[in-house]
Amino acid sequence: MLLGVLGLIACDGSGSDAEGVNDVTTGGTAPELRGSDTFVNFESGQVRPLALSGDGARLYATNTPDGTLDILSVTAEGLSVEHSVPVGIDPVAVALFGDEQAWVVNHLSDSISVVDVAAEPPRVIDTLLVGDEPRDIVFAGADDTLAFITTAHRGQNGPDDAPIDAELFTPSVGRADVWVFDATARGRSIGGDPVSVLSMFGDTPRALTVSPDGETVFAAVMHSGNRTTALGENLIAKPGPIRSGDGETQPDTGLIVRFDGGNWRDDTGSTTDLDDTSYDSRVRFSLPDHDVFAISATSAPAVIERYSGVGTTLFNMATHPLDGTVYVSNTDARNLTRFEGRGLGASTVRGNLGPSRISVIGGDGVLTRDLNGHLDRGQPSATEEQRRQSVAQPLGMAVSADGERLYVASFGTDGIAVYGTAALADAGVAVSAEVQIPLNGGGPTAVVLDAAEDRLYAYTRFDNGVSIVDTGSNTEIGNVALSNSEPRAVIDGRAHLYNASSNSSHGDASCASCHVFGDVDGLAWDLGNPDQAVVSNPNRFVNLALSPDERARFHPMKGPMTTQSLRGLSDAGPMHWRGDRTGRDAREGESLEHAAFVEFNEAFVDLLGRDAPLSDAEMSAFADFALTLRYPPNPIRALDNSLSASEAEGRRIYFEESTTGEVFTCNDCHRLDPSDGHFGTDGKSSVEGDDISQEFKVPHLRNAYQKVGKFGNTGRFSGSDTEFGEQIRGFGFMHDGNMDTLDNFFRGSVFRFDPDDDINDRKLRQVVEFVMAMDSEFAPIVGQQVTLSATTGPDSDARLDLLLERAAVTGPRPECDLIAHGVVRDRARRFLSADGGPFQGDDEDFSAAKLRDLSRQAGGAITFTCLPPGTGARHLAAG
Repeated sequence: MLLGVLGLIACDGSGSDAEGVNDVTTGGTAPELRGSDTFVNFESGQVRPLALSGDGARLYATNTPDGTLDILSVTAEGLSVEHSVPVGIDPVAVALFGDEQAWVVNHLSDSISVVDVAAEPPRVIDTLLVGDEPRDIVFAGADDTLAFITTAHRGQNGPDDAPIDAELFTPSVGRADVWVFDATARGRSIGGDPVSVLSMFGDTPRALTVSPDGETVFAAVMHSGNRTTALGENLIAKPGPIRSGDGETQPDTGLIVRFDGGNWRDDTGSTTDLDDTSYDSRVRFSLPDHDVFAISATSAPAVIERYSGVGTTLFNMATHPLDGTVYVSNTDARNLTRFEGRGLGASTVRGNLGPSRISVIGGDGVLTRDLNGHLDRGQPSATEEQRRQSVAQPLGMAVSADGERLYVASFGTDGIAVYGTAALADAGVAVSAEVQIPLNGGGPTAVVLDAAEDRLYAYTRFDNGVSIVDTGSNTEIGNVALSNSEPRAVIDGRAHLYNASSNSSHGDASCASCHVFGDVDGLAWDLGNPDQAVVSNPNRFVNLALSPDERARFHPMKGPMTTQSLRGLSDAGPMHWRGDRTGRDAREGESLEHAAFVEFNEAFVDLLGRDAPLSDAEMSAFADFALTLRYPPNPIRALDNSLSASEAEGRRIYFEESTTGEVFTCNDCHRLDPSDGHFGTDGKSSVEGDDISQEFKVPHLRNAYQKVGKFGNTGRFSGSDTEFGEQIRGFGFMHDGNMDTLDNFFRGSVFRFDPDDDINDRKLRQVVEFVMAMDSEFAPIVGQQVTLSATTGPDSDARLDLLLERAAVTGPRPECDLIAHGVVRDRARRFLSADGGPFQGDDEDFSAAKLRDLSRQAGGAITFTCLPPGTGARHLAAG
């Protein structure tokens, strides 16, 4: 097998049109921020962006694009912004500790900002450092003194100031962490001293909620899966159809199967393929599908219960204030069903990607409630009246004080849905237009109830504002816009990713049904279309010494493919695993990537079930938005951007050694050149050889660390009779997710060596370790913070030294802009250090030493944050 097969590891790719062949390599400077637009769009999903003070006088909102905690006064006349306190990058959640502190979760900064909201002006007094990409926070336990925070099981900010061991090569370990802090004794170590860090058997935790007595915390896994996995292309005798609309036999592809509690079955319900080979014999692991975990809120927190069958993608949770019933907003993917399109000759998921649901956890176990039971799935589309009643991507929820009503933010249909909790418990959901509250701002992510004023407040993400709803009449009565630094390309195009009302046949599906918050869902889908015909492949191939044979075409029955992220598409060339969105028809002045993304317009018809594609203007706006999406820094790589000895040796092998017996190094295909915007690909395709039935685009390698969690191969290269036990993920590496680990991938296809040769085995692991620490658009230091105060010690000063050092780096590319914020001489101030030099303020400059001294004065805490390079001046101006 040729080195081109390495192109099956991760995600996207690149090329341009010349006489029908894409042979202009895309490139440029992907991480560089061009012109006056200095906004970086990570599209972080809000989780708990609103909190109401106990007396109802203040509403706290995490202003995600501006990186602030906005404090709004609440009066009978409405809302008004009093203060905007700088926190970290992409704050997504806030919870109140008493009347004096607001704790803010900074998703991209891997931190918690502790804000003194009783001070005048309000200010950050401490920064707690936690695991990778924290999402939610609640207080529970005795007197609500314990703070619980969800994070991924990785990152450079571990307990005791040591990186977290992400256990990337260890099977059957938890990859969903909950950090617990004592709010009354946060600790004096850098980043605080957690009481405990719990690792749960799940992948990427998101939401939290608390029982009415405060003794139990519930944590939900975001990408919890649905017990599906992909069998690799091993000449599986799959059920038909087997030919495209023009009569061409399908390529040899894999098959998605699902465990039903007793057996692995395909989409027809069969437990065997057409040759009577058992699917059970092909899958050597199990998927327990733990979705929600109950944790004791004590000084020694522990998992006390686990719940399965809750949903595939879990968004938010709420608790009944009287009986403790837990409500989980979620979607349940139908990825077992094969094919898109109108289903003229086969099954199809067109317009039915998966129901939006509320799952109810209580005395009867887990009950699931479809929020769109009014829809007739047998019809190709819903009526306008039915569409108006639909709910899509349910996010934040709130239960009325009497426990009778559940308010749900319907992100994809721009409104709030109101349900009776008794109906949810007994039989299901009563659907009517009367319980849908439309919000003009669009994209509601959270709801907070103000019972004293008969109001509901909703964060509307599309206009970055807060809507006010009269709960007596269920009508919107006002909206307050928060400051928003997003450029028009982001604001104008975002809704096309999430809009389900007009973009799907039943009003309940959108692109974000799979590309969750512009990223992935952790699944594979078989979205071939047997009604279509084979077309040519015009893309340029990287292994030029080889010539693609007649298979270098795009057959419409492509088989299972894992959901790819929409991040990092700029400067990445043709799109999809095969590069079948080629961009070959790019117009003058249009980038290949923009043209390639516009080709996805047909998915609105064939997949979402829309009657017609978006207009050219709408699709162009969507493409403009998508090309702003960026990958976060790699949490595996050290904060000083260095590599361990093993990673460094892996990098050398990657660039210098041919591992296949051919003429190729890893870099010959997976081009890594951060200064030119390439992170494992320059967009060309690769010839895969006889063992792979289709040719693929060489993917980038930036998100390999996100794919860990499946151990036990279900495909080619390293089949085994070993039983691997319980696993977290059903999908791993390669285009269909059938490969479990990169070790097995390299060992079976790329590294040609004697398996008993310890030297080559070590080289293999070193390359894998380097790939896991692969460069991303932004240096690892981006987002990192530290707060200096009278109570912090030498370790905090050392962290500031590190931030200053990285801010001074100018080549081969700048790493970050360093800003500082705090209260100086009773006034909220912001400062910017250019290239690690003196900190420039609005009317005076300070040295780093002077800011250190000021931070140690009473009430003088100063917080330092590394921002993406080129963005510091905008943040300074915002102050």
